[in-house]
Amino acid sequence: MQVAIEQARKGIAAGQTPFGASIVRNGELVAAGHNEVWHRGDPTAHAEVVAIRRAAEQLSSIDLNGCVMYTTCEPCPMCAAAIHWAKLDAVHFGATIADAHRAGFTELTLPASTLYRQGGSGVRLVCGPLNAECAALFDEWLARSDHRAY
Repeated sequence: MQVAIEQARKGIAAGQTPFGASIVRNGELVAAGHNEVWHRGDPTAHAEVVAIRRAAEQLSSIDLNGCVMYTTCEPCPMCAAAIHWAKLDAVHFGATIADAHRAGFTELTLPASTLYRQGGSGVRLVCGPLNAECAALFDEWLARSDHRAY
């Protein structure tokens, strides 16, 4: 999770939004990324999607079975679906969609657990590692004069 937090801070410093993600296989970092929506002009360039794209390239495979994602915030429905399609074993997240909403993000308020349960996904969700530190990323971002949500 520390790598994901570092990625989020890197994104904040670059004028992006406060989200970071990392993907690990067998205890080794495969890929990481931060939100690049504003940089790329791409509304799908969330941290989780950026990390998945990099991991798929690194592993030369779209099947990320055996990998685990750590992300600073609960995945939005788009990211949760991408995590499912990439066949990640699990996703550990810090802050919640409610935390993101309080910071001005208009994510759909459908929890990843509901999406996975209703969709029959086998992705394991682990909520709460470093929750306070991840939620504090929103405060760091909001304190910047150049912050902007999407």
